[in-house]
Amino acid sequence: MYHLRLKGEHYQMGVKRGKIFQKCNITFPLHLDDFQMKYGRESERILKGYFPEVCEEIRGISDTIGVDYITFASWLLCMGCCMYNLEDNIPVEIRGCTAFAYSKDGKVIYGRNNDLPPYLKSGSKSEIYSPSNGNKFNITTSSFINGEEGLNEHGLAVAMTFVMTSLEKIRAGFNSCFIVRYLLEKADSTDNAISMLMELPIASNCNILIADKSGKMVVIECTPFTKRIREAENVDGGKIVCTVNNFTSDEMKLHDAANGDDYHATKRYHTVMDSFHAHINGNLIEATEQLLKGAYGFICQYDDEPDFETVWSSVFDLESLIIYRAEGDPRKKKFLVDSRLHDIVQGK
Repeated sequence: MYHLRLKGEHYQMGVKRGKIFQKCNITFPLHLDDFQMKYGRESERILKGYFPEVCEEIRGISDTIGVDYITFASWLLCMGCCMYNLEDNIPVEIRGCTAFAYSKDGKVIYGRNNDLPPYLKSGSKSEIYSPSNGNKFNITTSSFINGEEGLNEHGLAVAMTFVMTSLEKIRAGFNSCFIVRYLLEKADSTDNAISMLMELPIASNCNILIADKSGKMVVIECTPFTKRIREAENVDGGKIVCTVNNFTSDEMKLHDAANGDDYHATKRYHTVMDSFHAHINGNLIEATEQLLKGAYGFICQYDDEPDFETVWSSVFDLESLIIYRAEGDPRKKKFLVDSRLHDIVQGK
């Protein structure tokens, strides 16, 4: 996993990343069909309307590596949404992630297993952003610029999980990974993030988990046509909310196009929810790591899936801003402390 720090103006942050791509001779499979280009152009206009700074960052990269800005932006916006001609495009549209947040006795913990095809592991990144006019934040991603999860300087955690969408229902808008980036950079609390998210045009089905250090936590189940806020559940004097790769709410399930082909999403959901009844006490960080390692039930044990695995696991302490991360299958890799965000906020 790469560990990059970016700071300053957005365009210059893009230039810095572009120079890294050049140095490493990295090129991109910008093979988009007519539908994807139309979707990408329309989505870029929406992205620019809400988040012009990130468009400048994308332009900084495209100018530096010498590719067409609109094509490059469209390719990024298609990821996790409509990258369906898989033989020519990366990433493959499959996700098996599990994310949750838990609050008890003034402690607020977030946890995640990020499950992907193993070829995406080598390019995964944990990045610290310090933009000139935005929140400082850590974002973890199998792509770049956008991301699957993160934590910002206000103790706000945001994460996405992928839910399959029928192609004909995809609309121009924010894909789930750009939602994560937008909220990390712009919001300072769960309520603030909810308000911002409810205004966004959504491209395709996804779940967005939002939690802050006060203990306020929700999952927003999103489609291009509707959004539903799912509140945390009360558990043994605490609160928990969990999201996987389907919609938990009965009224949203009809929008899920996976037909159950979602890497045991329901089983992973129940492993998390049942564990907090039975096992999660004492040292919450250590107990959460054990949960992510599969000690309490199925969550990362993709041994029968040769092309799918947990490529990283994360635990966030929302108050201290300390992150614990296993860079690979958590059954085989140790959770290591990442204090970069904490140190930057503390001025170290």
